[in-house]
Amino acid sequence: MFAMGKTSIFVALRNPVFKRLWIMSIISGCCVSAHDTAATWMMSKLSHSSFLISLISTVASLPFFLFTLPAGALADMVDRRRLLFVMNIWLGCAAGGLAILTALHLLHPYLILLSVFLIGIGFSFYAPAWSAVVPEVVSKEHLASAVTLGGLQLNIAGIVGPALGGLALASLGAQVVFATNAVCFFLLLTALTNWGPAYATPKMPFENFLDSLASAVRYVRYAPGIQVILVRDVIFSLFIAVIPALLPVVGLRQLGLDSSKLGLLFTSMGIGAVAGAVVVIPWARARFSANTLTILANLLLAIVFLLMAFVRDPDLFMVVAALAGVGWTLTASELWVAGQRAMPSWARGRMNATHMMVSQGGLALGGLIWGAVAAFVSLDFALISAALFLLFSLSLAIPLSIDFTKRLNLDPAPLTTQYHRFLHVPDPSDGPVIVIMVFEIDAANRRLFLDLMREMRLIYLRNGAFSWRLDEDLEKAGRFRMEMMVSSWSEHLQQHERMTKNELATWRKVWSLHSAREEPIVKHYLSVHRELLMRRPAPLDVERPTQEESSRMGRDVQSPPYLWDRTLEAVEKRAQREDRNNSSGEVL
Repeated sequence: MFAMGKTSIFVALRNPVFKRLWIMSIISGCCVSAHDTAATWMMSKLSHSSFLISLISTVASLPFFLFTLPAGALADMVDRRRLLFVMNIWLGCAAGGLAILTALHLLHPYLILLSVFLIGIGFSFYAPAWSAVVPEVVSKEHLASAVTLGGLQLNIAGIVGPALGGLALASLGAQVVFATNAVCFFLLLTALTNWGPAYATPKMPFENFLDSLASAVRYVRYAPGIQVILVRDVIFSLFIAVIPALLPVVGLRQLGLDSSKLGLLFTSMGIGAVAGAVVVIPWARARFSANTLTILANLLLAIVFLLMAFVRDPDLFMVVAALAGVGWTLTASELWVAGQRAMPSWARGRMNATHMMVSQGGLALGGLIWGAVAAFVSLDFALISAALFLLFSLSLAIPLSIDFTKRLNLDPAPLTTQYHRFLHVPDPSDGPVIVIMVFEIDAANRRLFLDLMREMRLIYLRNGAFSWRLDEDLEKAGRFRMEMMVSSWSEHLQQHERMTKNELATWRKVWSLHSAREEPIVKHYLSVHRELLMRRPAPLDVERPTQEESSRMGRDVQSPPYLWDRTLEAVEKRAQREDRNNSSGEVL
């Protein structure tokens, strides 16, 4: 059906599971686009305020800003398919409720905004789970294709949905459009059943909800690459908000479009977006870097803003809307692909949520700003100002380039097994855990070692440590002591699962700089600070070994710390034992 070369955007459709989900999503997306057109039209009929019309885009984006981060954490903690199932039911009920209110002639501008907000809540929980599912369905080589097809699906729906919605509004009424959207959400449930392997409970204990949220914040704080992507997202979102906020205002207030022409206006933008995804993106990716492509697309958007301010011919304005779709798709697609490449699999759900949160937050804020400027100053002033500020913002695209993501390899590289002998197996909740490593470094390698340890600091902190430090011995030159603290033994084991190939390569470079004949010293400690603060010592659940026994209980093999034992089976078996009086056990 489609040409599927290596650079074709359709190559991901070779995957039958993704193909079925994609087709069903197009059908549902058409209904959603028709619903949005009907909501905008009804707002214009019930209110003469251009600010309320522009406010629809802000209210639609606000739930993503408020709820997407906890939704992303939830997507990493539960069966994502079940979460998608529940959210489709929520969305169907929200759309159905609006249909009932319309049929009963109880619709009010603020009820429209409430319905848009409720539907936004559903999508804010749906989107992170769906984004995290796609990389599990398709291969890494097909990920860029799948991401682009995801945008293409939205744009196809943006072509067909508004046109059908405009026609249905004129002939059947808004209540039919809203009811059809509700039915489509329930039909999508059929595509979410019986695909892929059954949900497998992770071997590691689940993080609690607050810890999962904290880990998302921690990862962003200590991952410079993600920070670059998020800053670019915010800048782009603030300006692209001009399109959903002011395009319908121009069409309804300046051009006087009826319901069918309003649908065609949104359809024109969808056609431009599809043309950008199908024709422009494959051609441009073969010739330009991702960063250069975003700069060119933003230049096009600045031109579009100016044309929106001056073009008043309805037919020519349809072409302007199509150009807006091209520029939007080009930039959004490249930023999204760069974001996916900069995320490790263990944090993909919450990082996608963070990505969406800042993007939709920028859309909500931008829509509020540009809508207010258009309503209280003038529409033309808002459009011209947006174009000029967008051009000025392009100066940041060079220092905040996204091209670095192509060099990343964040495939999982869990730390392999090596046993150490401890006095007893810690419970998963025991902590804090302190890990100490001692290195001997030649003077010639000192600067290289410090540079690598600067990277290791970020690695450990974003993967679970809440404290990290590096000290140099005052008594012996070149001896360094690294110390990190983790909140619990479970979190320490999670660190092993979170390691990526890039991070493992960095740590091996650090290990190779150790100059002593013996392996680096690696020690693990369990904090007893809580016990010290107790009035009476806590009863011990293990017998203390004698001094002679302790002297015989050392590590069997001193080995690189990147070969630590994950000890999952040891922890599980130990938790099941009723008798915990054994004085030793083999653990990490």
